[in-house]
This record gives sequence, structure tokens and C-alpha cells, in this order.
Amino acid sequence: MPAPSPPEDVNESTRLLNAENGSQPYGHGLPPQTSCNQNEQGCAIGDDNFPILSEPTTLQLLKIMSGVYLGAFLAALDSTLVATIAAPISASLNSMSLLSWLASSYFIANAVSQPLSGKLTDIYGRKAGLILCNASFATGNLMCGLAGTGWVLILGRVVAGFGGGGLVTIATFVASDLVPLRKRGVWQGVANICFGLGSGIGGVFGGWMSDAFSWRWAFVAQIPLTFLAGLLVSLMVKISIEHDDRNQGKYQRIDVLGAVSLIASLVLMLVGLNFGGDLVPWTHPLVLTTLSLSIVVFVAFIYVETQAEEPIIPVKLLLQRTVWSACLTNWFITMARFGLLFYGPIYLQVQGYSATQAGLRFVPEAVGIAIMSIGSGIVMRWTGRYYLLNAFIEAIFVCSLGLTSTFTLDTPSWLPFLYFFLAGIGYSGMLTVTLVALIAAVDQKYQAVITSASYAFRSTGSTIGITVASVVFQNILTPQLWRRLGHEKNASHIIKQVRNNLSAIKELPPVLREAAREAYMDALRGVFLIVLATAVLGAMMSLFMREHTLHRKLSRRRSSASECT
Repeated sequence: MPAPSPPEDVNESTRLLNAENGSQPYGHGLPPQTSCNQNEQGCAIGDDNFPILSEPTTLQLLKIMSGVYLGAFLAALDSTLVATIAAPISASLNSMSLLSWLASSYFIANAVSQPLSGKLTDIYGRKAGLILCNASFATGNLMCGLAGTGWVLILGRVVAGFGGGGLVTIATFVASDLVPLRKRGVWQGVANICFGLGSGIGGVFGGWMSDAFSWRWAFVAQIPLTFLAGLLVSLMVKISIEHDDRNQGKYQRIDVLGAVSLIASLVLMLVGLNFGGDLVPWTHPLVLTTLSLSIVVFVAFIYVETQAEEPIIPVKLLLQRTVWSACLTNWFITMARFGLLFYGPIYLQVQGYSATQAGLRFVPEAVGIAIMSIGSGIVMRWTGRYYLLNAFIEAIFVCSLGLTSTFTLDTPSWLPFLYFFLAGIGYSGMLTVTLVALIAAVDQKYQAVITSASYAFRSTGSTIGITVASVVFQNILTPQLWRRLGHEKNASHIIKQVRNNLSAIKELPPVLREAAREAYMDALRGVFLIVLATAVLGAMMSLFMREHTLHRKLSRRRSSASECT
């Protein structure tokens, strides 16, 4: 049966029927589905009169998502790039304390950009957001490649992180705009493969660039591919945007006060966590002030959002059981994964492997991510359910980190391949299942903002995970080095060199070298145990999710009696 023709009063201002730049859009801009309810204007409607139109074909989706997922791949690669080149960078700039900041600065910027991207791209469009993020990402990597000081490098990581965070988040919005929930897991699996491959080979790529050329090239080499991703987005992404029925300007629709208070709260919290125990003691006024202010500003943000007409993050959504459960699961599991991701390579280098060899041992994690990303999506498409699948996935992840906590200096070289593979299976399955559960739990008009909120939990989780791991590592390493090397002449100088430059261990006499390696192993064991504890918390939080219907249509109307209720 052909779709009914729209009445004459449907014009270019009708909600979600306009294409960006006058081009025929996919998803929201295709002819309406006739299988779902229609409003008085002839538009297909979903939840709360939110217009949902026909989905593109698989070939169209592949074309649309090519540039989108290339950007997400590069952002994921950049997020783990410094894991294997942090030691060469720190040695080049003579500061091991840069290790935490090189990663954390990127994720702080992620945490700022991701919760904002949902509402802003609802207003200005997905294409505009992707192009801006690609430009920011390329600029930040250029700054890193040309940096002459540590703080310029960190500033470049902030600029790149702002763009990278948006690239990953907006890619998810685009898929949610175009793919119904029952198929959403499969396409999220494809996205997770791109993300997993990027994060999995980031360490290998960085280590290889550092060993073969210079750590600077690890950043610069990403720029041409970023321009390619931006070009593909500009040509292929044609998704209509929501128009304001009250004829407000786009800027007037932005919750500026909410955005400012959210950014301020996140930055204050993450700066306090990164300074504390690293550059200054935890009791330092700077740390106490920033952490206290972050709580005050966050409370103000909650109040502002309850009063806002179009909030950045509708607070009422976070009170839903599945929403808070999925968000906290993302938070704790991401803490655990990034703690492992950044201190696993250090463990391998303490064992004696090069940066490239250490990175190669994380390739199985990327393989595990690829397998479970598609696998979990297929299971959800076939069954229409995800709760038991989630429990199975979380059990695998916790077991993998439990096995990792048994590492010693004499652990056989093949075991990390297996343990990291299992960690990849658990992490990718968690990402796919929780995202589908989140989207299924809320009305369609909130799917972008709630997705961006979940990414904010991931970003803060990654930053806090690295920070907590760094605090545990440094607080164990220094006393252990003094206990083992404190009796030596020039002990202060030796310990400072070993703490700031991992390669300095190789230059020590055999007896001292072994003592330093044991001290590092004690510190790393502490990291692996705290990582395991956060994984257990994440698994427990995931069990509070409810089972929601995974509809077969973009309209979220049941297409057959077989859909679960």
C-alpha cells in the first residue's frame, strides 16, 4: 500500500521533514512508513508524537556510516595511543608524571563534549556536529605533533579530545536515527568493531610509530585520515533536524546555563582528581577546593536542568531504573577497562617487552571486541531480549580481570593474549547491550540526549579509572622502591630516575634492576586488584536493568505478535 500524500499544509517547516542543505535526507526524511500510526499531517509518529520515517537500505547505511565510523575509529585509536608511547614522551620531556595527564586531558575533554553533543546536534544537525568535531580532532593532533613542551602537548590532547568525544557520540546518534531497535544491536556491533579496532591497535600503532620514527608521528599521521572522514561526512550524511515549533532561533534553544554548569562541574572534579596525589597532596587546598566546588556546581546543574525548557540532560530520565543502572555499569566497567588498558602495557614493558611488543599483546582484545560486538547484536536481533545476555557478558569480564590480577614477572607470554581477549569480549558486549537497553527504555525524542549522557559516564569513568589506577600505582611504587633501593648510594637519584623513566631500569646493575622490577610489580598488582574491584561493582549495577521491548520498526510499533513485551 503506498504512503498517503501529505496535505497541502505540510511545508518546509514541518518537524523533521527538512533535509540539511536542501538535500534529500535518509531516515527522518524518507517517505513515512504506512505500518505505523499517523498524525493529522500524514507523518508517521513514534513516542509522544515524535516523527519517525522509513529506514534506509543496508547499502545506503553503509555509505552514510563510512565516514562516520572512520571518525569514531580514529577517536578510539587516539584514546589509547599514549598507552605505549607515554614512556617515550615522558622520557623526551623528562617527566613520568605526564603519564596520567596525557590520558586524562583527552578524557576530560571527552567528558565535556559528549553530554553536550546530543542536544546541540538535535538543534544544529548531525552533519554540522561531525564536521566541527573532525576539525577539532585534526587541530589537536597537529598541536601534539608539533608540541615543544609538556603543557602544549596536554593542550593539544584537550583540543583533540573535544573533537574525538563528539565523533564517537554523534556516530551513535546517526545510527539510532536510522536503525530500528531490533537491528540496533547489530549496527552497534559494527560501531564497536570500529571502536574496538581503533582502541585495540592504538597502542600498537603508537608503539610502532615511536620505535620506527618518533612519537610525534603517531599524532601527525592521523590528520590525513581525519580530513577524509570529514569529506565523507559532508558528502554522505543527509539527516534532517528537528525544527522549533515556536519559531525560536537555534541559539535560543540552547540551555546555556545548564551547559556551563555541567562543564564547570566536570572540569572541577576531573582537575581535582588529577592534581591530587600526583602534582600536589590530596590535602592541598587546590584539590579540596576544586572537588568541593564540583559538588556544589553539580547540584546547581541538577536544579537548572529541572527548570529548563529544553535541558541538556533531562534529569527525570536518570531516575529511571534501567537508565541509571546502564549508566553506572558503563561508568564502573569503563573505569576497569581503562585502568587495565593503560597499566597493562607498563606491566609488559617491565617484563622486558618493547612498546610495540606490549601493544601487540592487546590486539586480542580488539579481536574479542569485534566478535562480541556482532555476536551480541545478532543474539538481541534473534531473541529480542538482552538481560541474560548481559549477565553472561559481565561474568566473562569479571573473570578476565580476576585472571589478570594473578600476573607476575614470570607469567608466560601467551597468557596476556588470552586474558585480554576475554576482557575485550566482556567490554564490547557491555557497550552493545547497555546502549540498546538505554535507547529502549526512553522515548525516541530523548534517545540522543540519553545516549550522550551514557557517554559522559564513560568519559568520566575512563578518566577516574586512569586517575585511581595512577594514585594506587604511585602510592605503592615509591615506598617499594625506597624499601628495595633505599640502602644504595645516591638512592634518591636512582629512585627518581626509575620513577620518571621506565627505560632507566635497563641501565641498572642486575641486582638493582631486579629489585626495581619487583617494586613495579607490587605497584601493578595493586592496580590490577583495584581494577577487578571496579569491574565487580559494574557487573552488580548491570543486574538492575529491566527487560524492554526491542521493536522491529523505527516507529516502535509492534510489527508482529512475536515481539517481546
